[in-house]
Formats: sequence, structure tokens, C-alpha cells
Amino acid sequence: MNTRVLSLELLQKINAYWRAANYLSVGQIYLYDNPLLKEPLKLSHVKPLVVGHWGTTPGQNFIYVHLNRVIKKFDLDMFYIAGPGHGGPALVANTYLEGTYSEIYPNISQDEAGLKKLFTQFSFPGGISSHVAPTTPGSIHEGGELGYSLSHAFGAAFDNPDLVVACVVGDGEAETGPLATAWHSNKLLDPVTDGAVLPILHLNGFKISNPTVLARIEREELEQFFRGCGWTPYFVAGDDPEEMHQLMASTLEQAIEHIRGIQRRARTADDATRPRWPMIVLRSPKGWTGPKVVDGLKVEGTFRAHQVPLLVDDDHPEHLQQLESWMRSYRAEELFDRSGRLIPELAELAPTGDRRMGANPHANGGILLSDLRMPDFHAHAVSVPSPGAVTGQDTRVLGLFLRDVAKLNEDQRNFRVFGPDETISNLLGAVFEVTNRQWDARKVPDDEFLAPNGRVLDSMLSEHQCEGWLEGYLLTGRHGLFNSYEAFIRIVDSMFSQHAKWLKVTSELPWRRKISSLNYLLASHVWQQDHNGFTHQDPGFLDHVINKKASIVRVYLPPDANCLLSVFDHCLRSRNYVNVVVAGKHALPQWLTMDAAVVHCTEGLGIWPWASNDQGSEPDIVMACCGDTPTLEVMAAVSILRQHLPDLKVRVINVVDLMKLQAQSEHPHGLSDTDYDSLFTKDKHIIFAFHGYPALVHRLTYRRTNRNLHVRGYKEEGTITTAFDMRVQNDLDRFHLVQDVVDRTPHLGAKGAYLKQMVKDKLIEHKLYIDKHGQDLPEIRNWMWGSAR
Repeated sequence: MNTRVLSLELLQKINAYWRAANYLSVGQIYLYDNPLLKEPLKLSHVKPLVVGHWGTTPGQNFIYVHLNRVIKKFDLDMFYIAGPGHGGPALVANTYLEGTYSEIYPNISQDEAGLKKLFTQFSFPGGISSHVAPTTPGSIHEGGELGYSLSHAFGAAFDNPDLVVACVVGDGEAETGPLATAWHSNKLLDPVTDGAVLPILHLNGFKISNPTVLARIEREELEQFFRGCGWTPYFVAGDDPEEMHQLMASTLEQAIEHIRGIQRRARTADDATRPRWPMIVLRSPKGWTGPKVVDGLKVEGTFRAHQVPLLVDDDHPEHLQQLESWMRSYRAEELFDRSGRLIPELAELAPTGDRRMGANPHANGGILLSDLRMPDFHAHAVSVPSPGAVTGQDTRVLGLFLRDVAKLNEDQRNFRVFGPDETISNLLGAVFEVTNRQWDARKVPDDEFLAPNGRVLDSMLSEHQCEGWLEGYLLTGRHGLFNSYEAFIRIVDSMFSQHAKWLKVTSELPWRRKISSLNYLLASHVWQQDHNGFTHQDPGFLDHVINKKASIVRVYLPPDANCLLSVFDHCLRSRNYVNVVVAGKHALPQWLTMDAAVVHCTEGLGIWPWASNDQGSEPDIVMACCGDTPTLEVMAAVSILRQHLPDLKVRVINVVDLMKLQAQSEHPHGLSDTDYDSLFTKDKHIIFAFHGYPALVHRLTYRRTNRNLHVRGYKEEGTITTAFDMRVQNDLDRFHLVQDVVDRTPHLGAKGAYLKQMVKDKLIEHKLYIDKHGQDLPEIRNWMWGSAR
């Protein structure tokens, strides 16, 4: 292909548009007055605190203008993901130039007054942040934390066959674990049913103060690396604008034709060969077109260009002239008319309408979101003739429901299950009755459930990728869930945080439409690790989650399968939340009929009257439980108390919605003080068996009147042992709970003393038995509610 695809006139216009974007970017970093430099620059025109990041910005402006050209030439449905963290000035500048920014924020008008506001708001109190944020039109990716751009891009491309996601990856970002793994996502992309991801690795050579690895290896090694990852790399390198414009234009056309060729062969010629998708490696100077030398030190092309390359303040007044010279080098008078509007011959270079990357509907996914077709979860109800009469595996039951969700939405292609090789382990395997795992790499005859276009993405052992794909999928208007082992969801703590922050900010932006909630199913949890032991025991994700805004987070611990079905039906229908659901996969007692479960889950918590005996009087003790295993142990403890202390008045409360414990003033789900006191009493002792760390319950209830709260939960004790012994080691078992009751009800006298001695003896008997037989006592394994009352 002729590398000079641009006419001289078009090249000059593209270069001028790039200059305009660079000018606006510098103006955002430095100025809050005199935006068109109609008078000599004064120190009073410069912000008193200049902050921002210049280094990546001119390269991203360069990329944006060239993507605009191919969007128009090929009529592409494309949007832009900015991986380099603090490239905010570039995306704001370009969405302003294309008109999207002013449409969303009419006060930032396309004139001199609007330019002044555009510049002033950047990294300024009450303004916008220095990175690409929810406030930036066309963004689905918060640029503050590095590593997730490429997995977000693939999540956006799944089930969007006409979409091209241009993903700019910074060379610093490329050194993070999530991003390094994300290169392998190309083995899961179906060229028939999915769109395309065009990664553009931006090599500008430096991080904050260090060189970048990929910029310092030889081109041959770099090319071998990406070819080894299954890509076809195209290279664009240089610093001369004219040559770089021609090279970038030619290379982008090759990449788009390459993508279209892959899709054409797959969609019309039934070519099932795994494609080697194109990517671009762009090597340009850091801080390109900025100050070359400042105070005798080289800046352009070095780490010194990373943030603010030129300090301009009362301590550095000598830099004012250098800033003015830098800004005037872009010749703004040739780019903007006297009113401050981009001249028409440059404005027409941008796409129009929804083809503008800042206005692409996929980048505001709620616009495209449609409701899931939901099956009736009642159809999967576990028959519960009486509380605890049957056992069931909760997540296995949920798997049947998710199978039906996948089946009903097969044609819409808007629902997926994500997880790091744990869908079957977490007993959700029923989904494979109607779909497969998505997989486009080599298959062997014994493979199961692998196909190029499955509804399940669990064939890569990376929590980071599953989280990133799901976030990208949700942010572009679809639905899904992430199932994971509870202990290892901690791997994506930070990714969850960033998504929760995104939701918090977007909920305050009227133009951002609500998206489907991020749903976590945490199974293989802390109390079900008989063979894995200590490494697999960590319920701390719950503690992490509740740190986020109460308007965003929801946490559910259903005690049985029917409650799990009711909760998950609600979660899949919800919008703009993060829903965390903890459920077990081992066979445990089933407590509630479906009708009772729906009522219980709707209320979020409540007294179980059939387990309580305080009707018509005040309780002597309140036994509370939250989570499937704590519920089992509380019920077993209550059965012991009912047998040996029949006159003791016990109230049993089960909690499904953890946030009900928090004060109503702190969380929208929180109980009023009146309702809380009515349930838990103002002064009776509460023995609370909790799924996670005990301190979390204390933290949620610290405002409540009743201070007689005693929480048992996980306290970092565990090893390879029996299921019941795990509870014993953490004092969550029925025998320790009975001791707690006796210790807090001294009026029991001799009866209490003898019962306490009995349960202590049982704990010794238990230890001797498991050491000899390797399994729990028969009375533990075979226990049923009502059998010992």
C-alpha cells in the first residue's frame, strides 16, 4: 500500500486539527484566562496551582484525529478507550472539538467564553479531574488506575459484531499484571458474533521517572512478543509530524482492512481459523511538540515531560515567556475564528452524530440497555415441607435458574456468565446445557463445552480479566454476573473499587444512563474449604465492599436455595448497583418455602417464629444469624437450648440483607432505630453468628441502642480439617454458641452450669473423634432441625 495516503491539503488539515487539540490541552493545564492569547500572556492568566499530565497527551491527540479520519472513510462504529491514566486533556479537547462536550455541557460553549470555562475547570476546585473520567463524554474507563483498558475493550466488543473498540495502551500501563494478561483475550473473541478490538500500544518511553520496558527492547523482540501473543503488529514510529501523519494514516487503513478481512472470511466464507488480529505500536516522543529544554534540561522525549513540563508561578516567572512561546507555536489564530470557534474546514474533519467517538452510544451503555427476559424463579423452588426437613446445594439450584436466563436471552445476546475456571466448581454447570464456554483457540477431541461463541467466559484463569470483561460488557449496555471463590475475589478489590466509584459519579450526571448492576456470586466460601484449608479462607471482600457509597453497594447472604433464587432474580433486574451475594455449594438444610423466602428476602431480615419461643413475652436471649453456615449452627444451638432449657425464651433472627443492620441514616436499606429495637430489643444480649469477620457487624451496628452484642465469625483460624471443625476453631459452632448463651444469662443457675459442662465435653469428644476417624461426629453429620427437640 502507498504509505502516502493523505493529499497535501488533507495532511495540512489533519495536522492543524492536531495542533488545535494540543493547544486546548495545554490551555487546560495552564490557563484560566486569555484563552485565545489575544493579549500578551500574564502571570495572572495562569492558574495559581498548575497540575496535570502532558506527556501522553499529544500522542493521544494524534491518535484521536486519525481515528476520526478512518471512522469517516469506513463509516465505522468506533469508540476510544484511553488506557494511559492521566490523558484527560486529550479526550476533553477532542470531544470539545467534535462538539459532543458542548452538547452535554452547554455552559462550555464553542466560543471564547466557553474556552475560558473549559480551561478553568481542568484540575480546578469544583471542576474536572486530570484523567479520563465519567464526566468525559465517550469514556467507559476511569484512567486513574492502570491496567484494565484492554479487558474493558474486549468486554465491550463481545456480542457487538459491528463495533470496533480502539484501545490505547500506555507503555507504563503495559507493565501491569492485568494488562499483560489481557493480550490473550484475542483467543476468546469470535469474529462472527463479536466486534473487534484494535489495541494501540503507545510507546513514549517513560513512566513518571523511569523508562518503560517495552520501549527499551529491540523492535524484533517486541514484534516477536506480540506475534507470540497471537497479534499482527503494525509499527508507526518517528517524530516528524508530516511523516508520522502519512504513516499513521496508511497503517490505520491497513489495520481496518485487516479487521474487515477477518470478519468477512469468518462471516461469509465460514473460515474457522483463529485470526491474528491487528494491533498498532505507536512510538512517539513523550511530551511531543512541547518544550524541548527547560532550565538547561531536556524535557521532550524524557520523563520530565510526564506531568507539568514547565512550572509557571511566582517562583518561576521566567517561564512565562516560554509557556507563551509554546502555546503560540500551535498558531491558534489559524485554527479558531475571532469568536473562538474551530474554523469550519477543520470542524468538518470530525465525524457527525453518533459516529463521533464522544457521542457513541456504546460509551453510555444505558442508552442501549434493554431488560433481560427473566424466567420465573419459582419454577426452581426447592420443596420444603417443613423447616430443615430437606437438604440442598444452593448454587446448584441457582445454576438451573441461570441456565434459563441464558436460554431466554440467547437471541438478544446480552447476558453472560464470567468466572476464572470456576463455573462448574461452583455448581453452576447447568448453564452448559444451553451454551458453551467461549473459546477460539485450539481444541482437542476430549474438550467439553468449548465453542467460538459461548455465553460463558470462564476459560481464562484470571480474576482480573473476568472482572474487566464483565465491566466492559455492563458499561456498554448488557447484563452478567461474576462467580468466584470467595477468598480470591480479593484479587480484584481495586477493580471493584474503581467500578463503584464510576457508578457513584455517573449517578450524579443526568446525561449518564443507568447500567445493569455488577453482580458477584461468591461461592466455595470460607466455611466450605475442607480440603483447601487456610489459603482459601477469606471473607474480607464484604468488609471492603461496605466502604463504598451506600447508594451503590448491596450485600446479601441468603440462608438457603429459595432465598438465593429470590435474591438473584432481584439482582439481575437491578441497575447501577454492585450486588455481592454469598452462597454455599455444599448440601445444607433448606429452611423456607419459596413464598416464605420471597417475603423474607423482601424484608431483608426478620424473626423466624417457627424457630423462636418468645411469642407473647420478652426474649431472654436473641440468637441472630447471617449466612448459610452460621444459620445452620444457630439453629443447631437453638435446638440444644430448647431441649435442655425449655423455659428459656429465645428469639431467632435471620439476616439476608446485611445492610439492614446499618442505621437508616447511613444506608437506604438500613432499619430505623424503632424497627431495629423492636427486633433486637434495647437491652437483651444478642448472640450473632456471622459469615465473615465479627468486627464488620459491630461496625454496622455501632449507632444502635443495644450494646449487648456478641458476634461470632471468622477469626483467621483454619487448616485442612472437617467442615464442623472449621466452625469449632472459630468459635462459630453450636457448642460455643450455647456456651455464649449460658454465660450471658446467669439466672439459669445450675441448669446452665450443667449444660455448659455438657457442651464442653462435646467439644472434646468432637476433637478426639475427628482425629481418629477423619470425619465429623455422626450427630453432627446427621443433624436435622427438630430431631433433638
